[in-house]
Amino acid sequence: MKLAQPAHQIVLREYIQALHKTELRLQRLETELAEMAKNSPQAAVIAALQSLRGVRLLTAVTLVAELGDLTRFETAQQLMAYTGLVPSEYSSGNTQRRSGITKSGNAHVRRVTIEAAWHYRLPPRIGEALKARQEGLPPAVNSSAWKAQHRLNLKFRRLVGRGKPKQVAVVAVARELLGFVWAIAHEVARSSARAA
Repeated sequence: MKLAQPAHQIVLREYIQALHKTELRLQRLETELAEMAKNSPQAAVIAALQSLRGVRLLTAVTLVAELGDLTRFETAQQLMAYTGLVPSEYSSGNTQRRSGITKSGNAHVRRVTIEAAWHYRLPPRIGEALKARQEGLPPAVNSSAWKAQHRLNLKFRRLVGRGKPKQVAVVAVARELLGFVWAIAHEVARSSARAA
């Protein structure tokens, strides 16, 4: 691209070089992160979480790094509450009023879960990248991931069909996505216990 002003040409060239350097840095960090995840004590959970649509390496590692051992949560609802993705409630006497999510708890996990939940607005399917991530995982994990695609897509479509804003529907999907994250982590723990 040729710009009229020589100064503009210099600025454009510098921006392109800065972008290229940043892309190389990201690739380097992702490679190192993948290597560390492979050698992690939680490697099986990280790999299993990637069977979910919208959950790639960075999201899976973030969930495990921020939440630790997911089996420490006795129920999926405890995990949902820990991340602040549950509705708040104001009660007084016989009056109960529910409001938006509490936003208490881990904001980083909440953010990456909501980002992943946006993928469930699309119809269920298994693309090449997802198929590659699911390869070699226990059948129960892949079955849970497929069930998640159907259930969460249906939830999104129903909520939007009832007139809810897309952002509200995605937060509700994110809450249920955490339920599937919890279930997959427990399945991996059971599989490891059976193998031992």
